[in-house]
Amino acid sequence: MVKVKICGITNSRDALESIRFGADAVGFILYCRSKRYVEPKVVRHICKSLPPFVSKVGVFVNEDRKAVLEILSYCGLDFAQLHGDETPEDCAYIGKERVIKAIRVKSEDDVRKVEPYLGFVSAILLDTYTETAYGGTGKTFDWEIARTVVEAYEVPVILSGGLKPENVSDAVKTVKPFCVDVSSGVEEKTGIKDVEKVREFVRLSKCVDY
Repeated sequence: MVKVKICGITNSRDALESIRFGADAVGFILYCRSKRYVEPKVVRHICKSLPPFVSKVGVFVNEDRKAVLEILSYCGLDFAQLHGDETPEDCAYIGKERVIKAIRVKSEDDVRKVEPYLGFVSAILLDTYTETAYGGTGKTFDWEIARTVVEAYEVPVILSGGLKPENVSDAVKTVKPFCVDVSSGVEEKTGIKDVEKVREFVRLSKCVDY
């Protein structure tokens, strides 16, 4: 069964409701230029309220790697999702078991971007490429490219980019990813989740059998 990550969490209510509906992971944007940025002290407070056995992910963009480790420790986060131009060496410094590396996909050629990170990360996240943002755009990309990555490499693949309750079942059937990741697709407004959309997203993701 596919796992589900609800990202762009900004408050305890949304985190706890996501978990109650069956989310396996919650994500916090620690990139100050994002509309969904959350200060580390707020993330720390939210994480302290969460039950065990839920993965807590911090999203970083071109952050100093020493600072990433400090923030992970301070907030009580399990994983660093690196969404910028971080190198395999950066991933190794933070620690393979704690790193999810995002690859922004525009064409089939981007599949090859995965290879340098193999052996240095715990998972690869595939998101939609845009020139104006590092993620959270609400736009999809060609899922056949994502399926190619799943089939070509022995690394867990997290599918992101434009997912929502209306299309997540088809995405899971097509790609067969390890996990699906959603942020804007389950929002009431920027940074605030629509709990019914969260409920439906989790339910529809997990009802696909493969």
